[in-house]
Amino acid sequence: MKPAPVHAEAPRLWGDKRYHTWNYHLRQTFHEKVFKVPLDGGFTCPNRDGTVATGGCTFCSARGSGDFAGDRRMDLERQFHDVKTRMHEKWPSAKYIGYFQAYTNTYAPVDELREMYEVILKQEGVVGLSIATRPDCLPDDVVEYLAELNERTYLWVELGLQTIHERTAQLVNRAHDYQCYLDGVEKLRKHNIRICSHIIYGLPGETHEDMMETAKAVAHLDVQGIKIHLLHLLRKTPMVKQYEAGLLEFLTQEEYTKLVVDTLEILPPEMIVHRVTGDGPPDLLIGPMWSRKKWEVLNGIDAELERRNSWQGKFYEPKTT
Repeated sequence: MKPAPVHAEAPRLWGDKRYHTWNYHLRQTFHEKVFKVPLDGGFTCPNRDGTVATGGCTFCSARGSGDFAGDRRMDLERQFHDVKTRMHEKWPSAKYIGYFQAYTNTYAPVDELREMYEVILKQEGVVGLSIATRPDCLPDDVVEYLAELNERTYLWVELGLQTIHERTAQLVNRAHDYQCYLDGVEKLRKHNIRICSHIIYGLPGETHEDMMETAKAVAHLDVQGIKIHLLHLLRKTPMVKQYEAGLLEFLTQEEYTKLVVDTLEILPPEMIVHRVTGDGPPDLLIGPMWSRKKWEVLNGIDAELERRNSWQGKFYEPKTT
């Protein structure tokens, strides 16, 4: 990493933030507040049903990381209106992105996907879709349909990378390799589909250097967004056994703050930062407990950027060929 310049520099700002936030991007794009409506489409995952593995990723909750999504016992239209109504208490005037969040949201025949996605696109005020999936669940006919959607609505596909390190991927039972992820990115980008990469900090056995290697890799991929997650250990997940066996040590808030700021500094300025922390359901969370103070975490990241007089992309170095 380059040393900070000796002369003072004015920080680059995105609104009042020193990094390119999702909220800033949406307001620039749509000129009004837009929020995601998280949905549960009733999917499963090839990592759970035996297609590639069983048990799922060891950190993944029983709801397929959709703990704040709608109730899968409801049809999608009812889910959408139920979640939207609750979120309107915070944002009474806004537009919506339908967020297919729980489990693997392209893991179905394309005709079934079409029915589900189109139901949400027909809802009043919906300006786009965000679809969370795995890179090994992008068959050609699904990608062709996503390309069609990309031509007529605002679309993101969210891909779980978590780490570039194969030893960690095996330990958390990700059940696909890094090359599979790269292949998935290539498939989607052939059609100019926006991609948001998910990474997780605090996975078992990973050092600061390991995590920054993942960040550096994402910084040079053809992806347009990133979600930085803090590992939450949740009750009833396979990772609990790894924790009890001493394979997992929680990051401190100070360690996590440093990791996030170190990451922001090396990301390209145009990359949209969808998330820099997250919530674990309070009734399931084992740790780290400091993560429950979400605003304190966010404010700490802002304060560290200010303390360093830094911002997203300050040390970004484009990849040379």
